Order: sequence, then C-alpha cells, then structure tokens
Amino acid sequence: MPFVVHRVPDWSDDLPNRIALVHEWFSPRSTGGAELVVEAIDGLLADLERSPQLAALVDAESDRPGSWLFGRRVLTSPIQELPFGRSHVQQFLPLLPYAIEQIDLGAAELVISSSHLVAKGVLTGPDQLHVSYVHTPVRYAWDQMHAYLRRSTLVRAGLGPLIRQQLHKLRQWDQLSAQRVDHLIANSRFTARRIRQYWRRDAEVIHPPVDVERFCWTDPRDDVYLCVGRLVPYKRVDLVIEACNRLGLPLVVIGDGPERSRLQALAGPTVRLLGRQSQEQVEAWMACCRAFVYAGLEDFGIAPVEAMAAGAPVIGFGQGGLLDTVRCATGSATEPTGLLFREQTAGSLQEALQWFEEQRVWAQIRPEFCRSWAERFRPDAFASRLEASLRRAWTAHQRGCAVDASDPAEMPGLQL
Repeated sequence: MPFVVHRVPDWSDDLPNRIALVHEWFSPRSTGGAELVVEAIDGLLADLERSPQLAALVDAESDRPGSWLFGRRVLTSPIQELPFGRSHVQQFLPLLPYAIEQIDLGAAELVISSSHLVAKGVLTGPDQLHVSYVHTPVRYAWDQMHAYLRRSTLVRAGLGPLIRQQLHKLRQWDQLSAQRVDHLIANSRFTARRIRQYWRRDAEVIHPPVDVERFCWTDPRDDVYLCVGRLVPYKRVDLVIEACNRLGLPLVVIGDGPERSRLQALAGPTVRLLGRQSQEQVEAWMACCRAFVYAGLEDFGIAPVEAMAAGAPVIGFGQGGLLDTVRCATGSATEPTGLLFREQTAGSLQEALQWFEEQRVWAQIRPEFCRSWAERFRPDAFASRLEASLRRAWTAHQRGCAVDASDPAEMPGLQL
C-alpha cells in the first residue's frame, strides 16, 4: 500500500463570512444593556466586514425609522405571528424555549447569541460554532425564584402551583440548552459563577461596553446624591430612599416603573423623584452629584460605570457585578472609585452614607480616579477582547478542540 502524505489543514483565526447574531427580541419596549451589547457586536462584525444575519424571537425594530435595525432583515420565530407577540413577547414565556428552537440558522458557520433568557438555546449543527454572550442565567427561574413568586400577581390569584411547574420546566431546559453552546462568555465574574453553579460550565469574562465619552467629569460637584434606574423591586431603590430619609440627605431619583407610587409615598422631604428623564438630563445629574447610590444586586450594572465616567463616586451593594466595577475606598486600592456596603439593608447603606459624609470620603475620591477607571470599560476595549475571543474560538473549532474559557487578560475586578 503506497504511503499517503496528508496535507496539513490550513487552520486560520480569520472569521468565516457566514455569521448569525441571535438575540431574545428586538423591541422599542426593551432597550437596556443587553440591547447595547447586541448593537456593539453587530458594529464589531461590520468593522470586520462580516455583516451578520440577525435573528430574534420577535422583531419590532427593523420597520421603525430611527432604529439601528431599520431596513435590516431579521429572522423571527412563530411568536412574531401571534396576537400581541411583537409587543408582549414575555407573556408567552412557556412557549419561548420551543420558539427559539424553530429559527433556522442552517447557512451560518458561526452563531453568536446574546442571551439573558432563551437565545442561547437556538439549534446549531456539529459544523457550526456557537458562542454565547450571557448577560445572566434566567434570574427568576434560579436564585431569584422565591422573590419572584412573592411578587407575582398570578401566584396571588391562585396559580402558584402552575407557575412553579413552569419554572421547573424552564430550569431543566435552561440547563440542557446551555450544554449545546460551544463557548460561553459572561458579562462579569458574578455571572460566570452563576453559570458554573447552574449549568456546570466555565465561562470567559468580557465586560460589556460603556460609552464613557458621553459624560463630562470636570464639572463642579453638588451635595446631592443620585439614584438612576428602573423603579422595579429588585433594584431596591426603597433602601436608598429609606437610608437618605434617616440621615436627611438630599437625594434625586430618576426613573419610572411599577414601584413609583410606593416609592413616592416612602420619600421624605429631602428626596425628589423626577420620573423618566432624557439622556442629557441623566448625564448632567451624574456630572454634578456627590455620589451615585446603587442598592440592587446586578449581574454587571452599566449605570455605576456611567456614573464613574462622569467623575462620580459609587456607593453600592458589595455583591454581584459591582465587585468587578467599583474600587472600594476601604480596600487596598490606591485610587478608589467608591464605597461598597456589606448587607442589602437600609441600615447597612445608612452606615456607609454616614461614614462617607463624616469622613469626607467624597473629597478623597477624585473625579479623575473615577474617570480613569471607567475608561477600562470603553467600547473599543470590549470590541478588542471580543474579537480576540471569537478568533480563538474559531481556530479551536477548526482544529476540533475545546475552547479554553480561561482569560489571560487582566480583569478590572481583580484589583479590588
């Protein structure tokens, strides 16, 4: 039998031409941090001359003038055709795992999903590489289930057993679908730990992009404390208001949501709820506030980084994503950017605020410290790290190797 010389494959880290980008939904009713990440990924691929095929459960953006998706073709699921599917996709929660699996990405060589619910569950074949950027495992199906059930109007209406069964099924599908992804990327170390806990998978950490250039950090600062965000229970704005009430500190709350009436009733004479404000008004308040106060438990939390970009110190709950983003003044950081309190209670936050005032910590945390630290989360840093990750994953896929989830790059949070 003649000796056969096999040609060594020409492995390359150059990304393929056929790429699909999958998100949960494109809707003007949902324009948070996850949507900013999807837009940033799409921009990166455009810069690499790899315009992706977009896909989502529903699309209510591509026909809306002014949207970054206007005129784009988006593959959708059967939910798109259901009554109120485009406007109230979350109401079809039991159908969403089934629906995402109906999207056909057969032509794509590389699939990138941006997932906080079911996008990672899109079906791919053995010759396709699937990289998923995970904003969070489904909060209300895992560690926040009991808090979710306590607030649920459906549970109060007597449907508790049915809701619990649906969440049990969602947990099973969530864990199963996570095993189909080739490479997982988490938006923070906290999210990576949750991925490890619930999915038994390792994940690389790449922090989301923050548009720091929008913010001015050199303006004179006032004595007002600021809280910005959706007024929903898990943000724990009630703790911020209660702590400022006790200390008589001036507080401005910006945002709207189902908690607004309750929070308005809770607010004392030094607390003002301004409701929804324009982006320019939020930037102006961040540029002049004494500190930005944040009591919620977030997987990452873009707003605190935006505040630091505006030169404002952050006083936040010392768990979750803030451990990656805030350099605590009570730690070993030489250029601190804020103060982290230990317990998610009004009393713990009150102690932090009191120490921040009495020790004049606000004068020790310089605006230039905050701005310099926030620069680490700028969009070009995100794009550079994500591109490198995608190229490593694609090379490993071509070689038939597992993707290494370890991240050799310096992670900001490790310096805290």
